[in-house]
Formats: sequence, structure tokens, C-alpha cells
Amino acid sequence: MLQAGITPQFAVGDFDSLTASEFGQVKRRVAELHTAKPEKDETDTEMAVRLAFKAGAARVRLIGATGGRLDHFLSNLFLPTELRFQNWTEQIEMLDAQNWVQFYRGGTHELPAQPDYPYLGIVPLTGIERLNIAGAKYPLKDWSSMTPFSWASNEFLGQQPVTISWQSGIVAVVYSRDRNGQQTDN
Repeated sequence: MLQAGITPQFAVGDFDSLTASEFGQVKRRVAELHTAKPEKDETDTEMAVRLAFKAGAARVRLIGATGGRLDHFLSNLFLPTELRFQNWTEQIEMLDAQNWVQFYRGGTHELPAQPDYPYLGIVPLTGIERLNIAGAKYPLKDWSSMTPFSWASNEFLGQQPVTISWQSGIVAVVYSRDRNGQQTDN
């Protein structure tokens, strides 16, 4: 973040992937530092999210949490399903150059069209009952499953919102776009 010109309010983690010089920059430029041993029972991201909400954050946006190692991405993706984070599920989001991910608990949710993100993925992360997708290019009616699944590459119909509903469980909504204007077909 520092290389991108962003100075966070606080930095969290074991910092084991930084060189001594890089860690020195963090210590000099970030006012509040929360360090942990590399051997701990939560990831650096989980620790940061927990501390952010404890400090009174209304929303936590994880930037860059989708790139790099696949095991780290999956840990970040499933973070809002953990019991200790479920009070904040709908206040956590992830953002990268192509994707904006929001998380929702069971109920009815209206998703406004996003001009910068023409594609929409609906991804149940937990068991789910009676998922409905209305107002999208590919509607869905009363789908249920006990395992995670990805309803990918759906699309908005112009500026019309998409409505999703289900009885219980947690869903990730992925607004996405292709890289550099390229269209892909999965």
C-alpha cells in the first residue's frame, strides 16, 4: 500500500513476507502497528478485519485480497462465513482491478446495475435454500444446495436492478468486468 501512495491508519500482521527495509518503512510511516507471531490461529487479514470492526469501522474493503496465492484468496472469500464475522458479513467487501465482491445473508436483496461491471456472479458460500435470481439475463428459480457453487457470467439487463432472494445461508455477489475491455466466454 505504501508503494501505491496509501498510508493506512494501522498495519496488522506478522510481516514475515517483508524485507527488513520494507518493514522499517512500515514502522516509520504507519502510526499504529499491530504485530503478531507468524504461528497464530488467524490470518493477517482476519486479524485486520477483527481489529477494524473493533475500532468502529462501518465497512471493511479488502483491496488486493483476490490476487496471489489461491489458499489466501479462498481464506479471504470464506471469511464472512465464519461465525465470529457473521455480525459484519454485509459490511465486508473485496475489490481488485476486475472484481467487486459483496456478501449477503439470507433474505431479499436488490442489486443495482453497475456500469463499470457488466457481469454478475452469484456464489452461495454455504448451504442455501430456494435461491432466486430475477431481472438478470439468466434468471433462476428456487435452487437449493448444501455445497458452495458459482452462478457465474450472468448479466444486468440495461440499468435494471437484479433481485436475489433465498431463505438462509451466505452468498457472495461478484460484480466483474473483463480485463482491458476484452470479452471472454467461459
